[in-house]
Amino acid sequence: MSGSNGTRRPPRPRIELVSGGVSETEAAAIVGALEQFLAETVPVPRPAHPQSRWQRAALDDGIAARQLTVGTWGQAPR
Repeated sequence: MSGSNGTRRPPRPRIELVSGGVSETEAAAIVGALEQFLAETVPVPRPAHPQSRWQRAALDDGIAARQLTVGTWGQAPR
């Protein structure tokens, strides 16, 4: 993971475990699990500007072209 906690919009909340009955290892495990949960459940960012139908078709066509299994020069396709 990169250290982008200070540059996120909106900034991520600071997680702090305040309890006297757990060890440092247990507290680190709890905070780590919460950090992982926040990272895995973050909403997908929306694009800055919506794609036109032409842009979407071009991207789909480019992806489909790379997925073809074509042999190289002198070799038959698999």
